[in-house]
Parts: sequence; structure tokens; C-alpha cells
Amino acid sequence: MTAASGAADVRLVLCLNGPNLASLGRRQPDVYGTLTLEQVLERVERRAAALGAELRCVQSNHEGTLIDELERADDAACAILNPGGLSHTSCALRDAVAAFARPVVEVHLTNVHAREPFRRRLVTAAAARGVICGLGAHGYELALEAALRLAADAGAPP
Repeated sequence: MTAASGAADVRLVLCLNGPNLASLGRRQPDVYGTLTLEQVLERVERRAAALGAELRCVQSNHEGTLIDELERADDAACAILNPGGLSHTSCALRDAVAAFARPVVEVHLTNVHAREPFRRRLVTAAAARGVICGLGAHGYELALEAALRLAADAGAPP
């Protein structure tokens, strides 16, 4: 609790999801699973609450929207990023991740290294503190825990 407000201190985690992730559950369920993005994020929100954190989620098919969110998230202690296909091509998103100055954990539902050769190159991952891939929806919860621990280790507010 803060003395001034009486409100509990809550760490804010930005959770960004890129192109095509709104179609989870419908798009190639044999590859990406049957859970919708909403169902995945509900799980992560429950885990965040259990850890005393709050999740602010944004999904966009537009690179600039994801960059804008990173640039204006001054109140976030850390971020989880699933850039989708932008992970393979977006130098601009990579630069925004690098400029964020707080821990970012990149997450991918599939094991990108076991897929087509073009998916094995992750431009954005070079700016992230870590990458979790191939663990399906569970990877988001692991990314949350890792991002919060990295933020705490870096001295972000509890």
C-alpha cells in the first residue's frame, strides 16, 4: 500500500500482440492451437493478478501501433511481446524494443527454429532480454514471470 493513496502498489506489464494473433483458435489450429487470444490473455491476467501485477494488452496488425504503445508505456515495469510475423522483418519494432529501457520478453507460440527457414531469423529478439518459443499458450505465463523478475532485479517498483 502506498501511504498517500492507500492503494496497493501494482506493477504494470505491457502485453503486445502483433499481426494475425487476433485469429488464434481459428487460424491453423494444428500449428497455433485452439485457444483464442482472449483465452490466452485471460490465463495470463489471472497469473499476473496472483503475482500482484496488472496486464495491459494490445493486439494490432499494424507495426506503428505496437511501436506507439512501447513509446508511451512510461508506467509499465516490463513488457511481453509476441510480434508475430513482424519478428522476422521489423527493424522499426526492434528499435522500439531497444529504446523501451525496461525488460521485454519475446514470446512465440510455436518453436520458430523447427519451422520454415525464414521464421528462424528473429530481428526483434536481438533487442529483447529473452525469448520463449515453442511452449504454446504456457509460454505467455512464463514470459510474464520472467519479465516481472527481470524488472524486480533491475529495481523497478515492486
